[in-house]
Amino acid sequence: MKKKIALIGSEGQMGKWFTKYFLERGFEVIGYDAEKEILNKSITKAQSLVGAILPADYVILCIPVKRTPETIRLIAKEMKRDSYLIDISSLKLKTATALSKIPDKVNPICIHPMFGPGTKKLKGQNVISIPIRDAKKELIVAKSLFPEASFVQIDASEHDKKIAIILGMTHLVNLALANILAKEENFTLVEKMSGTTFKAQKLLTAGIMTESPELIETIISNQEIRKYAEELWKDIGRMLILVQENRTEEILKYVSSAKERLAKNIDMDDAYKKLVSMVNSVEK
Repeated sequence: MKKKIALIGSEGQMGKWFTKYFLERGFEVIGYDAEKEILNKSITKAQSLVGAILPADYVILCIPVKRTPETIRLIAKEMKRDSYLIDISSLKLKTATALSKIPDKVNPICIHPMFGPGTKKLKGQNVISIPIRDAKKELIVAKSLFPEASFVQIDASEHDKKIAIILGMTHLVNLALANILAKEENFTLVEKMSGTTFKAQKLLTAGIMTESPELIETIISNQEIRKYAEELWKDIGRMLILVQENRTEEILKYVSSAKERLAKNIDMDDAYKKLVSMVNSVEK
């Protein structure tokens, strides 16, 4: 008998990805979306939120982070015994707290898939698992659903701190850069003049800007970002002053120090080769 998995927010980008993924793996997929019409005829279309979750063995919440804690509170008590309620949000403190309070009859699974809706294969992709009640059991269940992925287990607080760097700062910096690029009057000329660095950066910036405004806002609203953003702002200001005052030796010292510390964790030469290879493969 097929396992039933309900996707709440099934018509969003990740909702569609999970629909395809679980259909290919033999699940019966139940879709519910309060904002969009469900057009996929391969899934069971639920007429209500409760109607979607009642028969489900697994429920995955593919909804905005800000709505997730309240949705968890609303649906957990209605779910059937021994079912699994799965949160995939990009920030975890509030959602993990909500999951920790659900009835004992429902099993919480708190994960953060570190890939987007354009992902074709799970091999090599990371999924972060946040323990709620039984870390070992929750990790086993998550791995059974995504067996080809690589898993990292970490608590909710530490997750949000690391995500502030991994997603928060990258989105914040690229959002600001996107705004600068959008204001450039002769962007065609900029592209004609560009080299490897700009080409790679343009792809990253444009790729991030394909995400929904709501998701970007959520990611950069992570309270853990503030200290990193303030440090970045401080360093930019310092560099501008050093350049303006022609203090070359201090600039060189700053660059060398950053490079030396970064090289302890990253193979710089290999990184550059991969950068060139990536750009070349895109241009073919």
